[in-house]
Amino acid sequence: MKPLFLTLLAAHLALAPALAAAGDRPMPPPQAPALWDYITKTSPYTKWSQWPDYSGVRRSRSPHGPYNQVYANQAALRSTKAPLNYGAIQVKASQTEDGKLKDVLVMYKAKGYSPKTGDWFWAMYTPQGRPLAAGKPAGCIRCHSAMGDNDYVLAHQFR
Repeated sequence: MKPLFLTLLAAHLALAPALAAAGDRPMPPPQAPALWDYITKTSPYTKWSQWPDYSGVRRSRSPHGPYNQVYANQAALRSTKAPLNYGAIQVKASQTEDGKLKDVLVMYKAKGYSPKTGDWFWAMYTPQGRPLAAGKPAGCIRCHSAMGDNDYVLAHQFR
């Protein structure tokens, strides 16, 4: 009985950081379909909080439509300085002039995914969840690199 207990304890301790970052939900791999399922079914992003200095519907810049609303999961919100905690996810829901969802843009901090670009996995989806771009899109990296010292996050300033 003792070896089984020790095996279970070791497994629990190994999974604890990932589960804590996800609010007790296992994090998805850095893949577009798995990430979409996570942010819409497992842990719906619309129930997440927002950055205190970037909340509500905001005016946006190209290429993300005229308006957006940014949501952050608990792993992101618990990050008090750059770099963000692994498991951090930020979702930008971009909107048209009349307030309809235009597309869903995601930054997901996955350990070891892309050390050169802060380990961020980027994805852009249609409102229905079809990936338009995913992985290391040059356009995402080019724009977000301007805030490399803020761990590539544009919607919130770490101090």
